[in-house]
Amino acid sequence: MKLFSSILFLFLSFSSFLPPAIARGGQRISLGSGFSGDTYIGSIRELLEENQLQKRVDLAQGYMTNTDLEKAVKKFGQRCSNISRIYSIGTSVKGVPLWVIEISDRPGEEEAEPAFKFIGNVHGDEPVGRELLILLANWICDNYLTDSLAKLIVENVHLHILPSMNPDGFTLRRRANANGIDLNRDFPDQFFALNDDEDARQPETRAIMSWLRQIHFTASASLHGGALVANYPWDGTEDKRRNYYACPDDETFRYLASVYSRSHYNMSLSKEFEGGITNGARWYPIYGGMQDWNYIHGGCFELTLEISDNKWPNARELPIIWEYNRMSMLNLVASLVKTGVHGRIFSSDSGRPIPGSITVKGVNFTVKAGRGFADYHRLLAPGQRYEVKVTAPGYKSKATSIWLGEEATTLDFILDPEFTSGVNLLRSVCDCDCISKRLSLAEQIWGVHLEVYFLLFIFIAFLCFLLRRRMKQNLQKHRQSPKRSVLV
Repeated sequence: MKLFSSILFLFLSFSSFLPPAIARGGQRISLGSGFSGDTYIGSIRELLEENQLQKRVDLAQGYMTNTDLEKAVKKFGQRCSNISRIYSIGTSVKGVPLWVIEISDRPGEEEAEPAFKFIGNVHGDEPVGRELLILLANWICDNYLTDSLAKLIVENVHLHILPSMNPDGFTLRRRANANGIDLNRDFPDQFFALNDDEDARQPETRAIMSWLRQIHFTASASLHGGALVANYPWDGTEDKRRNYYACPDDETFRYLASVYSRSHYNMSLSKEFEGGITNGARWYPIYGGMQDWNYIHGGCFELTLEISDNKWPNARELPIIWEYNRMSMLNLVASLVKTGVHGRIFSSDSGRPIPGSITVKGVNFTVKAGRGFADYHRLLAPGQRYEVKVTAPGYKSKATSIWLGEEATTLDFILDPEFTSGVNLLRSVCDCDCISKRLSLAEQIWGVHLEVYFLLFIFIAFLCFLLRRRMKQNLQKHRQSPKRSVLV
């Protein structure tokens, strides 16, 4: 018995010197040549789980319960109803609503503006994000009339905040949801046939996927704990090995991650991660993650933000963690309108918006314009020249080269139909092919006196002028200062 006690004492003493579990999934055990999912060195935590139950309960002191969180969300909705909307995207396994706060000067309405989402508490034992997101919402509400950055976000972005994706895991004080599933391994994977059966996925996962189908998000970020770094795609590798695996928009993702890291109090000073950012696969590969799925299936540029070295710090540390991350969170959202290329796509013959697709030469990734306003928001790293191309079914594609500086550029496209039928006099005047088409039309109209024709031409030109003026006013209405505007 004494021998057993001595061994147990030495084992526990040694365990105290082990590094903390990596936030995205714990330290890896080699998977070998075959793929069998995630394996973690979690036995120590499991052995001590029963003995540390009381300590975990104590750590929960000062954190909002799920009931507290629901009350905080609804209270915010009442206090800031002029710039917010409260809605649910679904429920957890245990039936807890997944509440979302939308912040905008026109909440609930579709606009030609980018949308951003924050998601907290993906892992139940990483609750800092849910606290910070409620603080963020309240800070914007309190300051948008006086703070230029908060005002920029409210007036030019639709910000959606999901404080807790995993309320059941929070209640159970564990990483997984109520069914014991890690939600950040439950999404369809690009390299391996994981989670292809949508009915078999967790309700929290299905809620996120349905959410992305309903709202055209430009970018997003999920908040985690256990490290201090901004993580970007790809999260996995095709050969399952740990190495840098760049996605098509690697340079843009590095820029976005750096926006967060450089704005943070000390993230960019990291000795472990250069500049406070990392490629997920270079850190360690995961499969079935939410970050890569957002980018592939929704065209949504998502980061995984590790915002606290300690997964579950004492609640007394929350105010300082909030101050360290506040400007990073604000600047990341604001980057959607302060940088990149933005615009709308129109038809030249009718002036109506066309929901086309945007590609950039040298980047194998397509961004789709919104369905209602045909607005696009193409995030790109500044300080370079880009060739931007727009395509739409039934229309001739157009491309133009721009220099993207530190500020955003507005680039509107007017596309010509592939085929035209009959003679469209109004379009002929607008396309400045007036002389040749006027002569052709005159030959077809027998017996019309020259003076009558001239008056008709003036009348049509006047109509064209009014139409072009209306289109310019419509375009100007949706341009966002201080962007440089270009019409193609």
